[in-house]
Amino acid sequence: MTYIFNHPLIKDKLTRMRKITTESTKFRDNLKEITQLMAYEVTRNFPLINIDIETPVAKTKGFKLKDKIVLIPILRAGLGMVDGLKDLIPTASIGHIGIYRDEETSIPQEYYCKMPASLENGNAMILDPMLATGGSAVEAIKIVKKYKPNSISLICLVAAPEGLKRIEQEHPDINIYIAALDEKLNEKYYIVPGLGDAGDRIFGTK
Repeated sequence: MTYIFNHPLIKDKLTRMRKITTESTKFRDNLKEITQLMAYEVTRNFPLINIDIETPVAKTKGFKLKDKIVLIPILRAGLGMVDGLKDLIPTASIGHIGIYRDEETSIPQEYYCKMPASLENGNAMILDPMLATGGSAVEAIKIVKKYKPNSISLICLVAAPEGLKRIEQEHPDINIYIAALDEKLNEKYYIVPGLGDAGDRIFGTK
């Protein structure tokens, strides 16, 4: 399933992020807020279990998330999406995947991977603000599948049609959530109109 958001608040905040004049602090703040807004749809169908609780007035039935949730940012830009989700889901665990593209072969290479034990039979949420060629996301999904989670969701802010099509073809069994589907990739494989280099803008490194 691919879900493209059409929400006024997300559109407003994403426009703020696109502006070249937006400073890192505001860029990070809007990234966190958009991620939180997207979380409501991403988690809509997560299963619940019934639990017994006691309010100040009476005993009653309540609900609890059935499966563990694991947030998995693709380093480094994906780190900017973690805090927003962690605020909403404080019980979530966090894994990390580091992937770089070989300059000679253009093939994605894993350089770091650390996952919590709760990923097995849990709900994995792979985080990356940009879905450009789809190479890093494809590799990240392959890595996560080895841990046998119950579900995998890929959450991105901005996607190029080329990258989205690749994920849909190579991993049709996962859920994809994007805030905006942009026009295309340029000759340098940047998303147009895009956000620029999300990692540099998040961390103020350029």
